[in-house]
Amino acid sequence: MRTRAAVTGVLAGLRPISLDEVLAEAALQVRVDRKYLVPIGTFVELVDRLRERFAVLEISGRRAFRYESVYFDTPSYRLYRQHLQRRRYRYKVRTRTYLDSGECSFEVKVKGNRSETIKARLPYAAADRGRLTDHAWQFLAGQLRTTYGVPPVSGLGPSLVTTYSRSTLTDPSAHERMTCDIDLRFFDRHRSIDVLPDTVLVETKTAGHSGAADQVLRDLRIRPIQVSKYCVAAALLNPSLPANPWHRTVHRFF
Repeated sequence: MRTRAAVTGVLAGLRPISLDEVLAEAALQVRVDRKYLVPIGTFVELVDRLRERFAVLEISGRRAFRYESVYFDTPSYRLYRQHLQRRRYRYKVRTRTYLDSGECSFEVKVKGNRSETIKARLPYAAADRGRLTDHAWQFLAGQLRTTYGVPPVSGLGPSLVTTYSRSTLTDPSAHERMTCDIDLRFFDRHRSIDVLPDTVLVETKTAGHSGAADQVLRDLRIRPIQVSKYCVAAALLNPSLPANPWHRTVHRFF
């Protein structure tokens, strides 16, 4: 509750930006993402330093929005293991539901030649968010064929769910965006874990070079980390899975 109140308070001082303006930044579908785990006090200072440049997404008076992501993998977590091993042809498959509006999309995330994240979206029925429809499978197959020239792995099904509250800040003039996630919860059929009670998961998204938010975070001595919600959730919910690349992050922060 303290974290939520602090985030709400500092974001209240930012000018609002509409969803249409945020969506106009479509170029950020191909982007470089940098993730940071920021203590709540440092996050307040970060936003204070950026308030002249950044605006906050506001819809119907709301500046924080609830998200749910359902991730798909094989029973042996083959996609997770591809990320663990830093395979060239690695990807993530999920549905994302905006719980406040009920809108849903099917998403495929792949890595480009320069390690940039490329995300492709398909409108999806919220009632189907826990399964792969034939249309979604064909969309996935098409994306992987175009990007990597490979078919999807067989046996994909829902593996785990993440929920969180997100606020989005953007500097349209610099094509820079920053998402701020709190109230993170990971769960599957067997376990449920609430994580990072006094920390904000910040993700900066730029067209390549580091942006103003990255510079302020460096000044505040916060360094980017290699972390994925899906991979951390899989490691925490399934302690038998190997987690070498993010072992230190998991034990330090989660």
